[in-house]
Amino acid sequence: MTETARARLVLLVSVAGAMIVALDGTVLSVAQPSLQRDFGAGVAQVQWTSTSYLLAVAALLVVAGRLGDRYGHPLMLRLGLLGFAAASAGIALAPGIGWVIGLRAAQGVFGALLQPATLALLRSAYPEERLGRAVALRTSAIGVAAAAGPVLGGALVGPLGWRAVFVINVPVALASAAVTLAVRAPAPPRDGSQRLDLPGAALLTTALAALVHTLVGVPEHGWTAPPTLLGLTAVAALATAFAAHERRTSQPIVPRAVARSVPVTASMTLLLVTTAGMFGALFVTTFFLQNVLGYGPLDCGLRVLPLTALMVLGAPVAGAALRRHGPRRTATAGSLLVVLGVAGLSRLDADSPWTVAGAAFAVLGAGFAAVMVTATGTVVGDAPPGYAGVVGGLKQTAMNVGPAFGIAVAAGMMLTGPQAGGGAAPRMGPALLVLAGVTALGLLPAALLPRGGAKPGKDGNSGKDGSPGEAVPRAGTPVEEDVR
Repeated sequence: MTETARARLVLLVSVAGAMIVALDGTVLSVAQPSLQRDFGAGVAQVQWTSTSYLLAVAALLVVAGRLGDRYGHPLMLRLGLLGFAAASAGIALAPGIGWVIGLRAAQGVFGALLQPATLALLRSAYPEERLGRAVALRTSAIGVAAAAGPVLGGALVGPLGWRAVFVINVPVALASAAVTLAVRAPAPPRDGSQRLDLPGAALLTTALAALVHTLVGVPEHGWTAPPTLLGLTAVAALATAFAAHERRTSQPIVPRAVARSVPVTASMTLLLVTTAGMFGALFVTTFFLQNVLGYGPLDCGLRVLPLTALMVLGAPVAGAALRRHGPRRTATAGSLLVVLGVAGLSRLDADSPWTVAGAAFAVLGAGFAAVMVTATGTVVGDAPPGYAGVVGGLKQTAMNVGPAFGIAVAAGMMLTGPQAGGGAAPRMGPALLVLAGVTALGLLPAALLPRGGAKPGKDGNSGKDGSPGEAVPRAGTPVEEDVR
């Protein structure tokens, strides 16, 4: 198999794995009402069909990436896809809501195994000058899957019932797993450098699970309620213990080369605050469109469609901007667009024409595409040799924790206090402005990304602005050269 064919095969597998996960999340939201009626389940039980998955996947992504670095990413991707298919089949046959919740947690475990591998394999298959295009295509595919999920869910749930949305995962995941048999990647080192530190893994997993569980509970309890304060205290204690353990151990879960990489840590921070702002804004505007204006789910989805369309169409444009202008300028422009989009949504009221919301969502989608492509390309391309899996796991963790944090911030302002419930609508403008402020924090890590862009006729050389470890990449590369 030629290198070009191998790279295309890896891209196909990477896109398929990412789309399976994206589709599963968006389709479920359409299937939950039918599931609730079928089992006679309570609202809290139905919510746990989402929460159990989120807890498992967010807690295990970094550890799963580390396992991929040790045992090989094709193996982790294959196991993840096969397990995801098996869990989906189990959910489709589940006799009760408890089984669905438990199997959704299992699905999250296998989802955690496959996600870092899809990113790490891209790093091994594509040279730096072509990596940005591959990441842009993957981002567009995720946008297509997110947009298609509700439509596909509605088409399946109506005539076939909620179980159909899980049945469809099975052949797609099995086919993707079969394709991975042809994927070849560099063998992981066998010198003991990738030994998994079990105490560190346990501390990190527990801390992330506690964090996500606490954030998910904020809409119900508020930020100052005892369950939230107790959860945040536990997270702080676990994080402190994990940091102390990482300093002492010779094989930390987050390798020191990763923790000290300014582009990698800046990219993950950027993703965290940007996803917080965007998903928090989607939570607020969905509440406004459905609970205040009385739109149904389909009408609401149509009004959000400009966001998805600009995300899909904007990803290739962002890839081109990344090659021409470099990560710093592209990420800064994307962050500013997201801030403007969220701030624009804060001006919505019952009398606003649909074009106002459409324009704000379009700006938001274009900015998010630029941030996603830039941060993902930098994280994947700048991963120190041998640690692409753990870096991919950290990136996906930021993508899972960020939305939970953004929704918690939004819900804490809208759904608690004396104006909760029907009087929450006047609080939506301030909530969106706060989320715009959270998103604006992303300008700080964006300023720490490498500045280099395409410089025809010149190879990379040392940066002149004093940014840590920066180099001017070869034409077309989205990341630094010095990690090579």
